[in-house]
Amino acid sequence: MRCPFCSADETKVIDSRLANEGDSVRRRRECLTCSERFTTFETAELVLPRIVKTDGIREPFDEEKMRRGMQRALEKRPVDTEKVEAAISRIKSLLRATGDREVSSRRLGEWVMDTLADLDHVAYIRFASVYRSFEDMSAFREVIERLENEPPAELKAQQIPLLPGRDKTKGS
Repeated sequence: MRCPFCSADETKVIDSRLANEGDSVRRRRECLTCSERFTTFETAELVLPRIVKTDGIREPFDEEKMRRGMQRALEKRPVDTEKVEAAISRIKSLLRATGDREVSSRRLGEWVMDTLADLDHVAYIRFASVYRSFEDMSAFREVIERLENEPPAELKAQQIPLLPGRDKTKGS
């Protein structure tokens, strides 16, 4: 690892720890030339599937694009940044877990909506109103009524599924 202070090639690792819930390794390093210390993070580079848009165009998954869409929906809402980042990590894990080379943008959008519904109902409605292009108030009202009748995310997490093996996040 090259030293960011003097650009020397020789550094040594002083300490290593797991970071980001075990998804990366945090390393404290010391330059053998200038003795400055710095931190690096090591993560596995995993190829995520390409996203197939509704018009058939295929493009690489863009985490920043998804993050911007979620942040726009969550704007001025009381949701911790850590929860948003954890949600983004879960969506990326879902993408990897498909094992597919391509995933439809519709499927990804549904995962984002499900995630936002668990984080904040107002953000979910904001995102869904753009994503689903509500044409009239009745469609909008139906979504709100469904949210009002749905149990809170905390309660859903404690419940045992009626049909084991069926998970809404897997597209079933």
